[in-house]
Amino acid sequence: MPAFPFEVSFAEVETRLDEFVGAVFSSLESEFLVMPKGEGFVEYVVFQTGYEALKRATAGFASMQAEAVLSAVLQTPISLIVLRTILGFTPSEWAYVASLKTSVKIDQGAARSIDRKIRRSPTKPLSPSPKTQERVAALVTTACDLIGAGTPSVPSEKIHRLDKADTKAGLTGVQSMANISVPYPMLLYERFLGRPFAGHRDSVSDLIGDSLEIRIEESLTQAGISYRKTKRAEKITGFDQTPDFIIPDEFNPLVVIEAKVTEDDGTARDKVTRVQHLADWNERRVRDGLQRYELIACIGGRGFGVRREDMRKLLLATKGKVFTPKNLDRLVSCSLLQGFRTHPKST
Repeated sequence: MPAFPFEVSFAEVETRLDEFVGAVFSSLESEFLVMPKGEGFVEYVVFQTGYEALKRATAGFASMQAEAVLSAVLQTPISLIVLRTILGFTPSEWAYVASLKTSVKIDQGAARSIDRKIRRSPTKPLSPSPKTQERVAALVTTACDLIGAGTPSVPSEKIHRLDKADTKAGLTGVQSMANISVPYPMLLYERFLGRPFAGHRDSVSDLIGDSLEIRIEESLTQAGISYRKTKRAEKITGFDQTPDFIIPDEFNPLVVIEAKVTEDDGTARDKVTRVQHLADWNERRVRDGLQRYELIACIGGRGFGVRREDMRKLLLATKGKVFTPKNLDRLVSCSLLQGFRTHPKST
């Protein structure tokens, strides 16, 4: 008996829907344990270099003078990332607070650009434009002020972002952490609040999704199939929602592929909705006298393997054409893509 929904007719998919939900679930694999480093990944040795430069500039965190810290940042830029890590802020959050506390306007795009540039060349001295130096100086000044002040009082039902083992008591707390071993339970508690590698995972989320798209491209290329791979946020004529792949092109869409990866079930629900929208758009096209396209979903990550109802919706929207990394080698042979194949020996 066929194991996967793409092997049978849609009528059989509907008849055995719950069984095929289980089949797709069984073929899903999570890749959350292994992530791409991506451009701008900071190795610990480099991070430590920034930490030591910051420590020297502050006499072991005894004095957070903005001028001295800024000098260290310009000479060893990764120090700015270390400073942000002490705060526990994202680049955008830091920019927002700095804009409020200084007269310098720092938008989120500028903050992310500065952060990204430093991560790509973490030890190369900065030679910023006057505007960028003004922004970096505002970030540094704000950090020094916040770290020096410590955690302000807040209502008991709330918690302040600086209420951490190192910044709770102000500069003395940072200095103490730099001079003694960190209490392991506190380290674990703050790790529990923040999730290890969360920031890095967010920064490489596009790369994680790209890995699935690359495999789809390889399958299409090996089969000699013409295709149109769309760009992020690109507007495509004839579609109110841009799919990831159109075969052979947007002027004659006969096969449409959506590639989605997620480790979160809530996000998976949103991605299923996107596929459903493409299915609804397909029906609208047919009513307008246009040719129907075959809708294919290529999915990965444990997020899709949580909600059975979401998978039912996905199977119905694609009429059973749901593939995972485990069976992506059958993408061409088990879909209308086989009719576009020009390399007969390919999968």
